[in-house]
Amino acid sequence: MRLAIVVPVLNEAATLAARLQALAPLRARGAELLVVDGGSTDGTMTIAQPHADRVLQAPRGRASQLNAGAAATRADVLLFLHADTQLPANADQVIEQALQRGHRWGRFDVRIEGRHPLLPLVAWFMNWRSRLTGIATGDQAMFVQRRLFESVGGFASMPLMEDIELSQRLKTIEAPACLRARVTTSGRRWDQRGLWRTVLLMWRLRAAHALGLDAHTLALRYGYTPRAPAALAILAKAPVAGLAKTRLMPLLGAAGAARAQRGFTLQTLATARSASTGEVTLWCAPDASHRFFRALARRHGATTRPQPGGDLGQRMAAALSHHFAQTPHRPLLIAGTDCPALTPGHLQQAADALQHADAVLIPAEDGGYVLIGFRKPVPEVFNGIEWSTPQVLEQTRERLRAAGLRWSELATLWDVDEPADWLRWRSTRGGRRA
Repeated sequence: MRLAIVVPVLNEAATLAARLQALAPLRARGAELLVVDGGSTDGTMTIAQPHADRVLQAPRGRASQLNAGAAATRADVLLFLHADTQLPANADQVIEQALQRGHRWGRFDVRIEGRHPLLPLVAWFMNWRSRLTGIATGDQAMFVQRRLFESVGGFASMPLMEDIELSQRLKTIEAPACLRARVTTSGRRWDQRGLWRTVLLMWRLRAAHALGLDAHTLALRYGYTPRAPAALAILAKAPVAGLAKTRLMPLLGAAGAARAQRGFTLQTLATARSASTGEVTLWCAPDASHRFFRALARRHGATTRPQPGGDLGQRMAAALSHHFAQTPHRPLLIAGTDCPALTPGHLQQAADALQHADAVLIPAEDGGYVLIGFRKPVPEVFNGIEWSTPQVLEQTRERLRAAGLRWSELATLWDVDEPADWLRWRSTRGGRRA
């Protein structure tokens, strides 16, 4: 078993060195330790360097940081560990024993270290509830086989409850291994906020999450200020040989072009999850009934909707109108799946821009754009555009200007449409063979 321990951190300088040093015996037995920083300002990364195999940076947000750590290792098993949680000395061995018994994911029992005398009772209830429901929390040091983690799409793009949401998807596949071995987690939030107040808050948040309240509102109730929120609509085409990425067919063949379409869609969805700006909807063409989209909905928890008829502008206008009818105060980003150079950072920059501008664009080198976003519904921006021509970007600017909108433009990216684009993508670090 090759084990990777992924630790997300943000301003943990005061206690991080001791926490990481405690993992030295596991590293000595072959475990890989990755620390993923979300933008610390207290020297956390410098402190982590001598105690970890790799220290990475990722967009702030536990889901984003955990996904980044998972993507940076090829270990067979991923163990997600909070920075204030300590593993038992034989954690790797008990995980391997669980895997040998046929489990593919699980968690440890938890012990809470703090001042209040009732913290052992809180921990007992957490462990009991987890066994009863099959839901694990981050405090319990979740572990999962890499292939299973990747098959369900990793952590969802949400600022809170990402551990519970992932557990809910994993337990539909199989029940977790609830290990009796204990991790020890800090009781600082119970000590700082008050025990009963914290317990009641967590129960209210879990109930609100179960009733469908969006994660950004939950995060604000918890006292955590998430990054600038923005929903994302991804326009995706089914990977049907002969119909998908047809301009790549002279180079890849019909089946290879369809595989490229599938891969780009999966990568765009993973990018969206890592950005953690808000809810993600896949607008599917020709509809959402294709087995690929059904699998994304079932295994990845993706929300899917069928694209309506009409040209590209009419389809984007439909996504825009639907979103603002449902959530009028949440900005919307719209992107396709043809730009594998799009990163979580680009999505977060676009969401940030909509805090001050009415619209945002990420131009494309071919005269179009790879992303457009709005703070309010203005579907007329899509009217009369000569789609699939080099005039798209300039005509869109004219429509934004005519609508009286202030917009921001980010750095130019490029789509993969033609064989030359595919070869360019292959030559980059992230390129893969279809």
